[in-house]
Amino acid sequence: MYSLARPFLFALDAERAHGLGLKALELAWRSGTIGLLASPRKPMPTKLLGLSFPNPVGLAAGLDKNGEHIDALMALGFGFIEIGTVTPRPQPGNPKPRMFRLRGDEALINRLGFNNAGVDALARNVARARRKDGVLGINIGKNKDTPNEDAASDYLYCMERVYPLADYITVNISSPNTAGLRELQEEQSLRRLVGTLREAQERLAAQHRRRVPVLVKVAPDLSDSDIDAAARVLADLGVDGVVATNTTVSRNAVPDRRHAHETGGLSGAPLMGQSTLVLRRLRTRLPESIPLIGVGGILSGADAVAKMAAGASLVQVYTGLVYRGPELIGECIDAMRRRKESPSRGTAGSA
Repeated sequence: MYSLARPFLFALDAERAHGLGLKALELAWRSGTIGLLASPRKPMPTKLLGLSFPNPVGLAAGLDKNGEHIDALMALGFGFIEIGTVTPRPQPGNPKPRMFRLRGDEALINRLGFNNAGVDALARNVARARRKDGVLGINIGKNKDTPNEDAASDYLYCMERVYPLADYITVNISSPNTAGLRELQEEQSLRRLVGTLREAQERLAAQHRRRVPVLVKVAPDLSDSDIDAAARVLADLGVDGVVATNTTVSRNAVPDRRHAHETGGLSGAPLMGQSTLVLRRLRTRLPESIPLIGVGGILSGADAVAKMAAGASLVQVYTGLVYRGPELIGECIDAMRRRKESPSRGTAGSA
């Protein structure tokens, strides 16, 4: 069904197609016709972060900023979905146009800029969702006009409001589309921010009598020394997990392509190699007690297996869903299951 709809969606502006696609998905779910779009649900139970995932393939943050389509997205066959990034106050994001397709490269460039309705609106949407199957992650950020020295207050505000609702929380300090945000990945800034959030996590766990895992999402553009420094901080502070990676500002993989000059984060197939290198280096620098979620460039089952081979326990897709549709979910699950059953096989496609 998606293969029939894709030419129509791709004839539209990328952001308009994004919104229309979500509305169509919601309508399909509410009308009971979601099965025409969904990947047949394929179980591959996975325990991680103290949670039980129906399967290890998830939706990355960014597709459903406000948590308006949780049940419809979960019905596509994902084992988990991550909503957001959400900020304390509503913000419109960057001026349009701000999403661009690089079709021949199976890639997107976006500079959305944390456009969202604010954390209180997201919390209301999550509270209304049925959430029958799968795990829900909530990705939190800071408002554009909040200076970095006050960033912790924004992250704390969001964490306190989503803590009772989330199965896990991801701290986004790696989007390239909020000026200065990536500076929070610098070693001392990272230590201050994550240390503050870890203290809040323990306080909230006692308050709610429930410990919600907190993960940190990193960029693919870090140098080796920056990766090593970040790993030291995250290990010292005992974060629950790391999401590797966000989008890239590099255009080395798409030189001279149409839209390559646009500012923003590049995602999709050209990101696969660099994001997987970062993932692999983090795995060698972090203790095994800190699991990794691999995201960036997954457009096939072989790509998902490559993330596992590099050290990921779970994977997430976004741009691959745009180009391949929901069938990608089942393909990734099947490939990951085959590798798990025969670990000596299935490393093709590693970067």
